[in-house]
Amino acid sequence: MTNIKLEQIKKLRDKTKAGVMDCRTALEECGGDFQKACEWLRKKGIAAAGKRAGRQTNNGVVEAYVHPDSRIASVVELACETDFVARNQEFKKLAHELVLQVAAMAPKNIEELLKQPWIRDEKKTIGDLIKETIAKVGENIVVRRIFRCELGK
Repeated sequence: MTNIKLEQIKKLRDKTKAGVMDCRTALEECGGDFQKACEWLRKKGIAAAGKRAGRQTNNGVVEAYVHPDSRIASVVELACETDFVARNQEFKKLAHELVLQVAAMAPKNIEELLKQPWIRDEKKTIGDLIKETIAKVGENIVVRRIFRCELGK
């Protein structure tokens, strides 16, 4: 067992928003390697997200974006389980990222959106981004509707 320092746990927690015990376990499992621990937590979060998939999502937000030249607008309805999470900054940040993605990449439907590479990090898909947020907030998250409007089209 590797001797894990509190500073390492804090640094990992700050980066991943995972729980203290999860951060400690990840660091122990990965021999104190920070990058491996981040990846371990990401994989664990994605596995945990799958367990939440069947839960009802009756709360959430509608996020809208209008491009500065006023030629493109997009709207995303993002649902979660509780109003507490709907007010959470992580959830709101996800909704904003999704509405920017819809404006930039013009997906035809939700399935296509989930498979697209994220515009900020092409190593991740939008589906991965949502799963990571599910792991952070501990609730199921579902994209219910997307809409994109472009002037003249």
